[in-house]
Amino acid sequence: MEGILFPHGVPEGREELKKYQSRDGYEALAKALKSSPEDLIKSVSDAGLRGRGGAGFPTGKKWQFTREAPEQPRYLVLNGGEDEPGSKKDRVLLENLPHLVIEGAILSAYAIGAAKAYLYINANYDVAIKSINDALSEAKNGGYWGEDIFGSHFNIDFELIPAPHNYVAGEDTAVLEVIEGKKAWPRQKPPFPVTVGLFGKPTSVNNVETLANVAPIVRNGADWYRRFGTAESAGTMIFSLDEDVNRPGVYELPFGTPLRYLIEDCGGGMRGGKKIKAIMPAAPSSAYLSPEKIDTPLDHNSMRDAGSGLGCGVVKLVAEGTCIVEEILKISEFFTAESCGQCPACRMETNTLTSLIKKVQAGQGGQPMLEQFGKVLAFNKGKGFCNLIAMPGPPIESALKLFPGDFEAHLTTGKCPAH
Repeated sequence: MEGILFPHGVPEGREELKKYQSRDGYEALAKALKSSPEDLIKSVSDAGLRGRGGAGFPTGKKWQFTREAPEQPRYLVLNGGEDEPGSKKDRVLLENLPHLVIEGAILSAYAIGAAKAYLYINANYDVAIKSINDALSEAKNGGYWGEDIFGSHFNIDFELIPAPHNYVAGEDTAVLEVIEGKKAWPRQKPPFPVTVGLFGKPTSVNNVETLANVAPIVRNGADWYRRFGTAESAGTMIFSLDEDVNRPGVYELPFGTPLRYLIEDCGGGMRGGKKIKAIMPAAPSSAYLSPEKIDTPLDHNSMRDAGSGLGCGVVKLVAEGTCIVEEILKISEFFTAESCGQCPACRMETNTLTSLIKKVQAGQGGQPMLEQFGKVLAFNKGKGFCNLIAMPGPPIESALKLFPGDFEAHLTTGKCPAH
């Protein structure tokens, strides 16, 4: 199946500058610099590019907000913190296609009028960091970034910032705090980064995969890009499969591809020939889907209508014979551990949810215990500075709805039905 970022499959090893140039690398930059930033923003908007970091916000709109903000200077931040469990997409792009990412970052900076770009990359990604540094050196020597690029009077400078290894450090405003030398604590919003961002100035924070899409759009045009995907979700997306399947890895697919194709044709089905009990399309924070929804198209609208979401494309499968209570306990413990502790409501909620699940696991409280989950989630809705406070809700609530027998077995016997 044809891709945009990996049209010939995932390359092995870092693509050097000469190889990237041989497939029209940096031609999009030369083309864009001959036109206006407004034209570039319009092209990306017409293409329908949406953010790949999880929220799916229109990229052109984010750029437009940043460019129209009156304060100067403006900044671009490439977010490659990627601490979503199971996510591999950004690391693969940074390691293998660094020039595609860098060209996208330069184009983004030109669009919003930024002269400084920060590359925020997971500190554990040693290979990715070396790949980007080597590619930056090649691109600088090639005249693709620095001062007065191609005689256009456009200047851009890069700085690489190692991202702390924790989940909240990938949240957009926490990213800004780290770059400013502070704790990785999300900021209260509004104001949003597009108007009051890094050092209090307008800032566009874009995911690695988002920016990797920009050069192909500029080079080939919005109409070409819309040949892939659906009307509401244009282009392709990279999906990550873990050891649940026979062929784990990353797969680039057009939006609208059936979930079944990703799991069976790409991933080779569940490992050991097991049957699927549940599907989490955006682990660990999305609602579970029943196996009957395996033909749901992989696009934002279809997943929303099915009761779940796409997130950043980490697809997690639960095998028959696995207890959902045990699964949501792992998820809840993850969010309890990853809560930064800044917001009292978030600290209270994540700890309470984990405590409730452990009581269910031990067979305590009976049916009234299950009623507490909805109350805790409703009481804390919208009270945190970031979205982590809302993330445990979809998996817990969908698990209660789809698999009541697992909870009843624990409450009745105090033992896990899977054992």
